Amino acid sequence: MTTVVLLVTGVLALVDKTPNANDVKAGWTAFGVFIALGVAVVLLAISLSRHLKKVNAGAQHGVFDDDER
Repeated sequence: MTTVVLLVTGVLALVDKTPNANDVKAGWTAFGVFIALGVAVVLLAISLSRHLKKVNAGAQHGVFDDDER
């Protein structure tokens, strides 16, 4: 088992070529994805708020059965 781990670690060290720090940068695509995710979170929060208001109104009107078993 130890031999396999050492072999895999050695192979990964030879294969793994990390890019230079100057070559890695976030682009406009990543920024667009970030903004889209933010918009999605806001829309989901609005939807959740509306659904919770409907549930609360239904509970006040007796739509749900409050019998605890």
